[in-house]
Amino acid sequence: MIRRISKIILKSLAVLIAVIALFLAVVFIVNVISSKSEEGKIQSYGQLVPVDGKQMNVLIQGEGAETVVLLPGYGTGAPALDFKPLIDELSPFYKVVAVEPFGYGLSDGTGKERTNANIVSEIHEALQQLDIDHYTLMGHSIAGIYGLDYVNTYPDEVNAFVGIDSSVPTQGGMDAEMPIGLFKFLDKSGLMRVLKKLSGDPYAGLPYGDQTKQQMKMISNKNSSNDTTMNEMKHFSDNFTAAKALKFPEKLPLLLFIQADNTDVESWRTLHEGQVKDSLYGKLIPLEGEHYLHHTLSKEIVQDFRAFMSGVK
Repeated sequence: MIRRISKIILKSLAVLIAVIALFLAVVFIVNVISSKSEEGKIQSYGQLVPVDGKQMNVLIQGEGAETVVLLPGYGTGAPALDFKPLIDELSPFYKVVAVEPFGYGLSDGTGKERTNANIVSEIHEALQQLDIDHYTLMGHSIAGIYGLDYVNTYPDEVNAFVGIDSSVPTQGGMDAEMPIGLFKFLDKSGLMRVLKKLSGDPYAGLPYGDQTKQQMKMISNKNSSNDTTMNEMKHFSDNFTAAKALKFPEKLPLLLFIQADNTDVESWRTLHEGQVKDSLYGKLIPLEGEHYLHHTLSKEIVQDFRAFMSGVK
């Protein structure tokens, strides 16, 4: 009797393992075929700029006398497309330059370590190639860390820094070990594509056309867990720690938009108030929205930004 039960259990386990293996095989094959198909459907936008022997994609819109340079948050698949609502609001008044760092959007990847210094140097080189030498930096999320390094490295070029729910060096949780191996497995196996499908449309209800949404999804799939962004993730702890030694220059106009009801990071508002208080021209504006504030509040961001800049001139 016991032997019979054991055989039944073993057979059941064998069937289960076979089903899981078949499922993973199908997911893997579908992902390979889908990735190849999507690769041919991705449409170019912006322009490629030579940086450190590679190509960095940059989108420029607007012809204003003053320039705003947009820097994305971590993991934004296609930054220049993601920033579209904000670019459209800014471009009637400014020359807008949306930079897609290596590993993002249509830019190449790189084998260089993703330290603050390397990332900042590459972005600066792209702007130099475009003959852009005076500008406001406007950055989302982790661009708050790179922006700190940037404004201290190139203080004579940056007119102001504007944060869109930007990261702060002293925020908690950034010293945790990141599951890089898991992300790579999910991506290579095709399970990441399945998870994205199950999680629904991330752009539902947002001001993007269907074609733009489709392009962002395909580019996001292309860049998912690539070596460059995984290396950036590996450097999170070191980069945040290095930024703790920096402050925004006292005389640099500093405008920080933050998510008013952020519950993910302890003392989110207090952390940003600490940055603003050290600036002669610092201002903090809480907004009711999600972390990607520019998805739904670009009009308000631009109105407040223009009023702020007119007040510090």
